[in-house]
Amino acid sequence: MVLAVDIGNSNIVLGCFEGSEIKFVERLSTNLNSTELEYTVLIKTILELNNLSGYTFAGGIISSVVPSVTQTVKKAMERLTGQHIMVVEPGLKTGLKIMLDNPAQLGSDRVADAVAAINFYPCPLIIIDMGTATTISVIGKDKSFLGGMIIPGLRVSLDSLANRTSQLPKISLEPPKRVIGSNTVDCMKSGIIYYTASGIDGAVDRLEAELGEKCTVISTGGLANTIIPYCKRDIIIDDKLLLKGLMVIYNKNK
Repeated sequence: MVLAVDIGNSNIVLGCFEGSEIKFVERLSTNLNSTELEYTVLIKTILELNNLSGYTFAGGIISSVVPSVTQTVKKAMERLTGQHIMVVEPGLKTGLKIMLDNPAQLGSDRVADAVAAINFYPCPLIIIDMGTATTISVIGKDKSFLGGMIIPGLRVSLDSLANRTSQLPKISLEPPKRVIGSNTVDCMKSGIIYYTASGIDGAVDRLEAELGEKCTVISTGGLANTIIPYCKRDIIIDDKLLLKGLMVIYNKNK
C-alpha cells in the first residue's frame, strides 16, 4: 500500500493505491498553520474512516504547489507510515518530455496530471484542472508537454467580484434554473457557471485549431463536476487523474 498526497492552495487530496488500484480519494482544507501533529491526526483519521488504519505502507509520494506545507505533511506521512516519502520535483523519472522555456517552472500537480493522461488516454490531450486556479495543459501526439493556460479559478473570481463591489453578495456554486437570470444571485450563478463553461469550450476549440488536430479532453480538480456538465464539448471527468499520475511516478522511481 502506498500513501499519495497532492497539496494544493485550497485543498489537500489524499488517497492510497495498491498495485494499479486506487483505494479511495479524500479532500482536506489546506491550512498553512497546521502542525505536523495536526496533519498526522487528520491523515490517520481518514485512513481509519476508509478501514486502512491497520495496513502496512511500502512508501508514499507527494506533489505540492505550497512549499511551506510540503515538509510538514511529509513528516506527518513518514510518522504514520515509517517509510521514506517521495516528493515530485526535478530529477524524478516521469516519462514526460516538457517543452517549456523553463521546465522547472511546471507545477508538480500539472506534471502528475500529464503523466496520468499519457498513460491512460490517447494523445494528443488537453487537460483542464479546476482548483484555486484553472490550468489547461496541452500534450502533443508524441506525449510531450507543450504548454497551456492559467486562469483565475471559480472561487477566486467570485470572491474578487463580491469583495470589489458594494451590492454583489457571496454566493454558492449552484446552477440557476435558467441561463437568463431574473435576480442578482441567479445572474451571478449563471455568469460564473455558463460563462466559464463557454470559455472552456472556446479555449478547447482554439487550442485544437492551433495544434491542427482533435484532442482527447480531460477535466479534473475539485470544481470539475460543477462546470464540465454544462460544456458543449465532449470532456471526460476523471477525479482520480492526479493520484493516477502519482501512482505512475512512484512506480517509476521506487
